[in-house]
Amino acid sequence: MRSVLKLGQSTSRPQTRQGIRPALFYGMFAALFSTNVVMGVGLTMSSDITRLLSGQNEVVLSAYEDRIAQLRLEVDRLHSRSYAQAGDMNLQLQELAQQQDLLTEQHQFVKALAEKAGELGITTSALPLDADDRDDLASLAMPVASDRASAIAAQNRAVSGMIEDSRLALAAISRVATSSTAEIVTELKAIGISPALPNDGAAMGGPFAPPIEGADSTDLVDDANAVMSALNLLKAARSAIDDAPIHKPVAGSVRTSSRFGNRRDPFTGGSAFHAGLDFPAPSGTTVLSAGVGHVSFAGQRSGYGNLVEITHEDGTVTRYGHLSAFLVREGQKVGTGTPIAKVGSTGRSTGPHLHFEVRRKDKPLDPALFLAVGARLQRYLGAA
Repeated sequence: MRSVLKLGQSTSRPQTRQGIRPALFYGMFAALFSTNVVMGVGLTMSSDITRLLSGQNEVVLSAYEDRIAQLRLEVDRLHSRSYAQAGDMNLQLQELAQQQDLLTEQHQFVKALAEKAGELGITTSALPLDADDRDDLASLAMPVASDRASAIAAQNRAVSGMIEDSRLALAAISRVATSSTAEIVTELKAIGISPALPNDGAAMGGPFAPPIEGADSTDLVDDANAVMSALNLLKAARSAIDDAPIHKPVAGSVRTSSRFGNRRDPFTGGSAFHAGLDFPAPSGTTVLSAGVGHVSFAGQRSGYGNLVEITHEDGTVTRYGHLSAFLVREGQKVGTGTPIAKVGSTGRSTGPHLHFEVRRKDKPLDPALFLAVGARLQRYLGAA
């Protein structure tokens, strides 16, 4: 049977309060105490902390400072080594750049020598490479040491290649120039002409001393100077060719009607000595000077008719006889190939021709020997 609540009657029940149980409280206190005991034992057993608790804190701090100082020294040493390596590479790159600048200038000098050799008639296949094709050392900026090392090695090879190219070109030029000069001198000396060649700074001397290891005095500059000296000698020898009386006195292809030596005289029919060469040519053909010299005679002489006589620099005299006209006068300086007269048939002559003689100390020499030397050295003629 349900009970009926009356108006104003409360339905709440009285609440019961509960406190901390004694067993739980003592358990928690025991756990906290045990933890503190364990932590205290751990702290006591720590050597560094024990030293601090025992008054040795200064010793521990000093040990730490020494250790830190040692580490700093190691770091500084590593940094110094790295900086030294980087600095050494930078120095090598700088030295290579400076060396390439020097080699570029020397390379231009080698090219100039090659051009001069070409003007003297020397052509070689070992021509120097263009320095502009080489890498620019100064533009290298390698951030990584290994890359810089590779760049240095590559540039060392490039520099070595430049030096080798230049040495090959210089050696080829020097070899050809020296052999050409020797050939010219030999040919001219065979006919009694000794060309005056310059010493060109070749004189040297000094007390003898044994060689010093590692002190090599030969470099590209020395090689280039040696080539310049060889080219100067060749130029002087070339000038000797131009000046020597070894050139044909009549232009074009002409035959020889009478040679040097004993022959049958065209007037008497008997044996007679002929002191020169006879070149048949139409009257009025231009006669040319066989070499550089001055006109020592221009006039009439018995047997020669109209005669021009030229004295050359070494004392050799060339004579041009049976002329129809003079184009020079006594005392006039003439060069090789200068027109000096016209072919004729004056004097003791059977028809228009040029009588050509070569004399030294008034002794007649065979002109054919002189003209043969000129023909063999023809490839050097006309070079600048």
